[in-house]
Amino acid sequence: MDGFEVIPAVDVQDGEVVQLVQGERGTEKTYGEPIEAARRWVDAGAETLHLVDLDGAFEGERRNAEAIDAVVDAVDVPTQLGGGIRTADDALEILARGVDRVILGTAAVEEPEIVAEISDERPDSVVVSLDARDGEVVVEGWTEGAGITPVEAARRYEDLGAAAILFTNVDVEGRLEGVAADPVRELVEATDAPVIASGGVATIADVRGLRETGAAAVVVGSALYQGAFSLEEAKAVASQD
Repeated sequence: MDGFEVIPAVDVQDGEVVQLVQGERGTEKTYGEPIEAARRWVDAGAETLHLVDLDGAFEGERRNAEAIDAVVDAVDVPTQLGGGIRTADDALEILARGVDRVILGTAAVEEPEIVAEISDERPDSVVVSLDARDGEVVVEGWTEGAGITPVEAARRYEDLGAAAILFTNVDVEGRLEGVAADPVRELVEATDAPVIASGGVATIADVRGLRETGAAAVVVGSALYQGAFSLEEAKAVASQD
């Protein structure tokens, strides 16, 4: 990644774009059809799209593959996809379908060598998702603690060939109450792998604050869908010297 990038999220549940509060089912707000949302962000200048199969994240099996495949076919920017990817074969099949990077969370925590296995076949294709609550990595749709800190985990996956670390602070995710920059900065300083921040972005000042941590990118969902600021405004802040 060159510079600091703002990446819109297209989270899919039951075939529709939704945003959850702190990853909790039942809190979702719905924002329409995935292809329509994806094209909207690309037309507004998105250089990458962050796609998540939320049903897959909770159930351990991809449930929105058809809808997400349609998004990948409909846009001409790189995509990264997470949610329900549990094996190397799953990941390689998804990459063969045209997704540029797979995002591994639970699978990487439970079987770290999967990162190396996929990266050996497709270099620069694995983003490891480190979702943290109270300073501990959580898995299984943010329902179970993994007994490891984000810094410890990031160092492990960097050594295994991860192309980037996606860090989601579950404590602030989806609440539109602002980011927590210190954990992001700590992670950036602890690893040479690019860090993609996620969780809590509510204002342009949050985007600026995350850029100043040294992160490579930020994923933004609710703030964009609810119109707190536009993607164009966020990109302008991201590109400032």
